[in-house]
Amino acid sequence: MRSASPMAAFGLAALSALFLLLATCTDCWMVNADDSLEVSHKCRGLWRECVTNMQDGVRTCDQYDSILADHPVKIVVTRALLITADLLAGLALIMLLLGLDCITFLEGDHPLKMKICYGAGVILGIGSILGLVGSVWYAVDVYLERAMLVSHNIFLGVHYDFGWSCWLGMAGSVGCLVASVLLTCCLC
Repeated sequence: MRSASPMAAFGLAALSALFLLLATCTDCWMVNADDSLEVSHKCRGLWRECVTNMQDGVRTCDQYDSILADHPVKIVVTRALLITADLLAGLALIMLLLGLDCITFLEGDHPLKMKICYGAGVILGIGSILGLVGSVWYAVDVYLERAMLVSHNIFLGVHYDFGWSCWLGMAGSVGCLVASVLLTCCLC
């Protein structure tokens, strides 16, 4: 039973870290949400903005000018938090892999392996909180931007909703948090 908890946590953490990485790299954090018939589908991401023509499926993307250029705060903060969460989740996965019973590293020292798994859980928990804060920060900013335009009766022709990348970031962060709880609480 002691071996099942770290194995389950490793599987969940690996899948969740993949979700976090995909959320960081993909470019559909905001998607246009007009009620009218659109001929194009617009997505905004952390790194670029893409438009897909609905008639022929041609997709064109515009990279943002520079990583160091003046960007909105929501993009800069979300980038920083998600990149940090990705790095911490990767470090936690490596540590957790070394702490698994089926790996022959430190084979005779079971208490040390449990400490490694516990440390991986703590690192994974920190990464998951950073990823969740970044994803929710972005989502709240999108909502507030839209609410401000609606409250002032401003209609620009296009308004945006949360895209699948935003939901993927939240799902990956929650999965990492559950894996962290499995490692830190269930191993004690």
